[in-house]
Amino acid sequence: MKVLFVGGTGVISTACTRSAAERGIDLTLLRRGKREAQIPSSVKTITADIHDRSASAGALGGASWDVVVDWIAYTPADIERDLELFRGRTRQYIFISSASAYQKPVAHYPITESTPLSNPYWQYSRDKIACEERLMRAYREEGFPVTIVRPSLTFDETWIPLVINSSGKPYTIVDRMLRGQGVIVPGDGSSLWVITHSSDFAKGLVGLLGHPEAVGQAFHITTDEMMSWDQLYQIVGAAVGVEPKIVHIPSDFIIACLPEQRGRLLGDKAVSVVFDNSKIKHFVPGYRATTTFAEGIRESLAWFAADLARRQVDSAANAAWDKLITAYEKGMSDAVRMFR
Repeated sequence: MKVLFVGGTGVISTACTRSAAERGIDLTLLRRGKREAQIPSSVKTITADIHDRSASAGALGGASWDVVVDWIAYTPADIERDLELFRGRTRQYIFISSASAYQKPVAHYPITESTPLSNPYWQYSRDKIACEERLMRAYREEGFPVTIVRPSLTFDETWIPLVINSSGKPYTIVDRMLRGQGVIVPGDGSSLWVITHSSDFAKGLVGLLGHPEAVGQAFHITTDEMMSWDQLYQIVGAAVGVEPKIVHIPSDFIIACLPEQRGRLLGDKAVSVVFDNSKIKHFVPGYRATTTFAEGIRESLAWFAADLARRQVDSAANAAWDKLITAYEKGMSDAVRMFR
């Protein structure tokens, strides 16, 4: 099977690249080559920026593939480009969407692939919804062979996937725990969440490659392990030998002070998510997530421990969180005095 990954060296996609190579798939990555990555020797690389239409078209030449997976399409403009590039040149096009596209807040649990797509809080999610709608129209009107895959929060060894953390320097949250500083959890910490290891996601994704019955279908691929945010923070703390100093702050208060958090909280992580994975299990028999969050976090901490340069701390994020905690605790103290 001849497969093209657009991207393929990110947090989620790297595991899929490895898994596809291990299965003997003839895999090529179209990538800019700016991200440092360890690519299996059997995987070929085409160096080009997919956002440069003429350059990518020239680099791809007249080749065709059994499957194309675009890991880095985010807007309808990206989809129009891909339709132009890959129309008539692949038997299956897999669009990596997002489980954050599901209705927020969800009206019915568990979440299935038929849960409505609606997210008034996060532009990222609305763009993914628009991409899905355009691709399904292309499927209906011209038979474009799309399969939609919606990951939820997925991590590898380079990431500490907690709800309030620095995206560029994820060790920051661990450093705060080790120094006994407060770590922020939105709400009362009881919201249920699902965090999937990239190696488990890869089992589902690679199982869909070249699957003719998956064309025209949408799937989410997650673990069945569900825990509250408090439990997830406590697992990270236990892995580094400390009891995290959790500070519960209402999402509305966080967003009022840090409005850039609106999409990620109200549009995703402030409410419980519970997924029904029956569909991916039906299409990929034997699919089962086997890496627990605790196991994955230990791998992450070992990766950070192996190189001091990886343990960078985001001073600007630290300052903002300290200010937020101080403001919340002062407000609570003032409120208590008003009622006494």
